[in-house]
Amino acid sequence: MSRPPLQQWPTLSSLPIRPLSGGLINETFSVGDPPQAVLQRLHPVFPGRVCVDIDAVTRHLDAQGFVTPKLIPTADGALWVDTEEGPWRALTWVPGKTVDQVQGPAQAAQAGALVARWHKALAGLQHDFVFSRPLAHHTPHHMEVLERALVEHQEHRLASQVRPLADAVLQAWGAWAGDLDEPTQFAHGDLKISNLRFTAEGEGLCLLDLDTMGQLPLSMELGDAWRSWCNTATEDAPQARFDLGLFHASAQGYLSERALPAWQRALLPLGVQRICLELAARFLADALNESYFGWDASKAPSRGAHNLIRGAGQLSLAQSVQAQLPKMAEALK
Repeated sequence: MSRPPLQQWPTLSSLPIRPLSGGLINETFSVGDPPQAVLQRLHPVFPGRVCVDIDAVTRHLDAQGFVTPKLIPTADGALWVDTEEGPWRALTWVPGKTVDQVQGPAQAAQAGALVARWHKALAGLQHDFVFSRPLAHHTPHHMEVLERALVEHQEHRLASQVRPLADAVLQAWGAWAGDLDEPTQFAHGDLKISNLRFTAEGEGLCLLDLDTMGQLPLSMELGDAWRSWCNTATEDAPQARFDLGLFHASAQGYLSERALPAWQRALLPLGVQRICLELAARFLADALNESYFGWDASKAPSRGAHNLIRGAGQLSLAQSVQAQLPKMAEALK
């Protein structure tokens, strides 16, 4: 476990700290009892300058009265501290609760409404992101990576298991009927349910983990949310099912706070299918490349085996979505 440079934040340096579990990327600690702040060591995929973007967005949200964690500057006024272990930052603690899986339609509706309010609050922000991940959701790129992995790792121990799943992913992507030229907007970029915070009474409160923010099509932003919120299995299960009831509740929650034109609503179901296929491609490629930065040794004996399970799960979720596209479109009317 890393040693947080607490001396950089004198108001926090004498307070007790404890590690927080649940994430596979940034190393996270709570500070104080009860907690007053969060300390994080950023994963190498995120440079310290991502804090410039977070500061701009959270200041804008705060000025509008929107609850949000905010960066705590160091004694020197810096937004982060560079160390040999990587960049560290401190954020304000937002009381409330997080969940790993949507508990029912009421919570799904709260989640949708919260994200809609967040999108509306950022509609007037003028900001050029200093950190971006241009290929993070470039689906054709991820399909090319998968095709290349199939060629380069034909002798891999998992190749015979990956191949039929990969063929199904590539075939489904070839038949995908969505729009790759959809306009973009300010987006969170990783709206899994554990990145939403709720009050003790269950109301949507704020969004967490803002490192992935950027410009995205709304269908990708909400598609990633729905593939998390409406999956009745976990991401570590080889079979998944898309819950239409949770989708309907969360979609109505979103639309109750933010009206969308018909053309944009029509693209949203295809965005869910796209993100499921994209993630399936990424996991299956990583099963062969053994390169994915987060895996859980308690779920599988190797990095590749864990990502094979994940890839199978996202493919089955994509297939469940595809079977329900007409009903999803009807729900959005």
